[in-house]
Amino acid sequence: MESSEGRVGAAVRAPELAALVEGTGPFASVYLTTVADVENAAQRSMQHWKTVRSELELAGAPADVLDAVEQQVPDAHLEGSSLGVIAGPGTLHVEHHVVPPPADVGRWGPVPAVLPLVRWRQSTPPVVVVLTDRTGADLTAIRRDRPPVAREAAGADFPLTKVHAGGWSSRRYDQRVENTWEQNAANVAAEVTRLAQQVRARLVVAAGDERALALLTRELDAPVTDRFRILEGGRAAGADGIDDEALVSAVAEAVDADTDAVLAVFEEERGQDDRAVEGVTPTVDALARAAVDVLLVSDDVDDDRTAWVGPDATTLATGADDLRGLGVHEPVEGPLVDALLRAALATSAGVRVVPADRAPKDGVGAILRWSR
Repeated sequence: MESSEGRVGAAVRAPELAALVEGTGPFASVYLTTVADVENAAQRSMQHWKTVRSELELAGAPADVLDAVEQQVPDAHLEGSSLGVIAGPGTLHVEHHVVPPPADVGRWGPVPAVLPLVRWRQSTPPVVVVLTDRTGADLTAIRRDRPPVAREAAGADFPLTKVHAGGWSSRRYDQRVENTWEQNAANVAAEVTRLAQQVRARLVVAAGDERALALLTRELDAPVTDRFRILEGGRAAGADGIDDEALVSAVAEAVDADTDAVLAVFEEERGQDDRAVEGVTPTVDALARAAVDVLLVSDDVDDDRTAWVGPDATTLATGADDLRGLGVHEPVEGPLVDALLRAALATSAGVRVVPADRAPKDGVGAILRWSR
């Protein structure tokens, strides 16, 4: 039986969330709007929180857990437009995102609600931005959860300009200029490759001098060339670099391409009736066997359906009696999507949130690690 684990690289694999979902609950899962570009931003965030806190209090969340969440709210607008907090006994996980949530959410339950955290990771893969000219380049690696990494790739600064005077000496001089450009481009390519590997960049975008970009493109090797794009912008003094909207659009295209790649594998395996399942019951069964390589979840699957869970992440079923038959004395009911994600993350499976109109049956499915 040949394992296919890790075959699908274009999926969110978040080992840092495994310990979170395996923790002992219950948990408060909170997602708030915390935009900064409004008057009295901190007070606005607190208004959002007070409404959610009241809902959580009615659901039974204790004051100490809610107080721990509240401490994160006043300054959250300084970090992003969304605040996400998972809090419970001995647990406090805090994240921020650049886009406000569709709606404020507060949930108190046995399993943390981490679907928004997965969405945030999926939408913000690591990116390397390159601003280049014929002398070198400025590089910046942008990562969701860590500070940017800045590098400079420098090269020779003489000779850089052709003289166009004619004659043999001019030709030799111009060739020396070409050699300088090419060597500088090779230096930039080497630094781009190192930085892309260091941060595991999904995308490398570059802008700047047209000739320098052409030479850089020639110097890059796979796999960087497979994720390399040229955008408008420049490195020269007074230039604006790369436009933010263009960068956001390029990232969105890369994310969509990854979703297409995952769905293509799923369709292939489903067509062969081999390493794919779809629908709630088959997907739950596969997760309970730790057989899932990538869990597919519809982007509107956060609904009212539920599943039953036990103390271990892989003890899940669609009915309480199924778990009792496995020796779980006190099964607990929770949202279906939370139970699925808990099992996937705890078994090192990847996750991909996919459009509803392309999702598997019932909005959930999986690519398996091995043939059924």
